[in-house]
Formats: sequence, C-alpha cells, structure tokens
Amino acid sequence: MQEFSTMTVRDIAIAAPLTTRVFEEFKIDFCCGGRVPFEQACEMAGVDPAIVQAKLETVLRNVDGVDYSERKRPSELIEFIVDKHHEFTRDEIARLLPLMDKVVSRHGDGHTELHEIRKIFRELADEMLVHMRKEEMVLFPYIEKLEAASAGQGAVPIAHFGTVNNPVRMMMFEHESAGEMLKNMRRLSGGYTAPDGACPSYISLYAGLEDLEKDLHRHIHLENNILFPEAIEMEKTFFAQV
Repeated sequence: MQEFSTMTVRDIAIAAPLTTRVFEEFKIDFCCGGRVPFEQACEMAGVDPAIVQAKLETVLRNVDGVDYSERKRPSELIEFIVDKHHEFTRDEIARLLPLMDKVVSRHGDGHTELHEIRKIFRELADEMLVHMRKEEMVLFPYIEKLEAASAGQGAVPIAHFGTVNNPVRMMMFEHESAGEMLKNMRRLSGGYTAPDGACPSYISLYAGLEDLEKDLHRHIHLENNILFPEAIEMEKTFFAQV
C-alpha cells in the first residue's frame, strides 16, 4: 500500500503524474492549491481519503506506458507545454467564445447564470492569451538559454527582470487567478451539468469548458510544480558557479 497520508497532493502528482486523473475525478486541486496534506485535501473536496487512496493505487498498478508528463529537461518540457497545452488553450478559446455567445443568446433569459459564466470566461480567455504570450516571449526563452549556458553550450543569458523568481512569481499569481475563475464557472454551472432538455450547443459548451478546465489544471501543474522550481534551482546553481 502506498503511503499517501504524509504527502501533499502536489508531491503525489509530481512523483506519479498519472494520479492527476484521479484528483480530477474527485475535484481535488493538485496545481495551485496542491500544497496541502492528502487527507486534508480529500476532506476539503468532501470525499473519503480511503476511497481516493484505493483509486490512486489502482491507477498506479495499471500503468502501461509513458505518461505525458514524464520527467523531461526544462527545454523539452517547455516545448511540450507550448505544443500541447498552449495550442489547445488557444484553439478552445477561439472555439468556445462564439459558442458561448450562441448559447447565451438562446438560453440566457431562462438560465441567467449563463451571463455570469460568459463574463468570467471572457476574462479568463483574455488573461490566458496574454499570460501565455508573456511565457513564450520572455520567461521560456530565458529558461532555455539558461539551460544551454548551464551545459556550456551558450552565453550567459541576460535577465532584464533580475532573477527568474520575479516572472515565476507573477506567472504563479496569474495561475491562481485563473484557478479561481475556473472554480467560479464550475460552481455557477452546477459542475458543468446542462439542464434537462438542453440543446446540443448547450451540452457541447459545458463539455468544452470542462475539458478546458482539466487541461489547464495539468498545464498549470507542469509549470508550477515542475518547470518553475527546476528553473529557479538551475539559475541558483549556475550563478553560484560563475
């Protein structure tokens, strides 16, 4: 039996990435709010720790192949995040915004919560598009150059922002903001449950929002819990040697 009781949710997700699927199922925050003990996180989500632990152990016993978030060099992880998560987020925002407008125009009078969900989603979309651009244009290139310099394959990178801790702190703050918006949309939509007799567009909208939420959780986990700590440690080690 795995000993999860002494670990935080974040540590479990880092040690065994496939467990994030279980945390998603039970609505346990493993990214921004993952720095809490396993049993406390279960209590906060209103689920029995024994049930979650049994599910985690089942997942870990049935691992067949390499998980998407296997340990990678920072530059490889950046490429993965951009190609898989950033592109997915951009594509889904572009698809869901007009679908949201369509559903609100047809069903907003009878389901007034849709207006608030649309307002939050537009804010989330605007923030995430700017956020990802900042990562791709400023933070990620610095990490890649730092990795190359650490391997003796490039010049010492110039950081106009001082230390990597500064942009990392800002990105994590923005991740927390996105996490709160996701929680509010889930609450307002009743867990993305479309009302009885909902049209296909309504059902498709909620399914898309839920898929985006799951992907953003994985996306933020990879950055907050793996990439950013590695970048901070790599910078510290590199400049201690030069």
